[in-house]
Amino acid sequence: MPRPPLLPDPVGLKFVTLDTPPDWDAEFGFTGPLELEIGSGAGGHALEYCRRNPTVRFVAFEWRKKYARDTQARGEKLGLKNLRVIESDARFVVPRIFASGSLACIHLQFPDPWWKRSHAKRAVIQPEFTQLLLDKLAPGGRFDMRTDVQDRGVTMLSILEASGFKNPLGSGVFHPYDPEEVPSTRERRYLASGEPVYRARLVKPG
Repeated sequence: MPRPPLLPDPVGLKFVTLDTPPDWDAEFGFTGPLELEIGSGAGGHALEYCRRNPTVRFVAFEWRKKYARDTQARGEKLGLKNLRVIESDARFVVPRIFASGSLACIHLQFPDPWWKRSHAKRAVIQPEFTQLLLDKLAPGGRFDMRTDVQDRGVTMLSILEASGFKNPLGSGVFHPYDPEEVPSTRERRYLASGEPVYRARLVKPG
């Protein structure tokens, strides 16, 4: 299937300017679990996840305009009614557009590792933002994290657990591959090559 042309305007702009959460029932036109993806990249995970789970209302953040607009356009072409893409930095918008306890799941797929020490502050998983994400999840809600960088995975897992997320397998333990999971565009390459992926499926205590 050829890709649709890149949309000319930022996607999800109406959400970026909000000061309070929107009426998500009205936005999607149906009720159901509300899920968030931070950094949807090329959109492989978001598009396939929405296709497999049509009752889930899925909000995907991606700050790179090419990826964000391409994902939105492909979703529209596929007829996905349960996907909204927001072209912005999730750290500045998520606090305003999701109420406490409103999310059923948060997905974080292969975040930028920010190799330079001076850039470390740009990492998504920081203690303060992680505490906010925990608040946005409903009790029993899930946090799905994957990375291909082991030491970044160890650091993120440590911060998440210290913030109150429960690891069902025990502190510091990564989770095995589950063939039922929806892989991202990047993860498909690793599954084909056999390169390791470090996964965690954490839970907000009930």
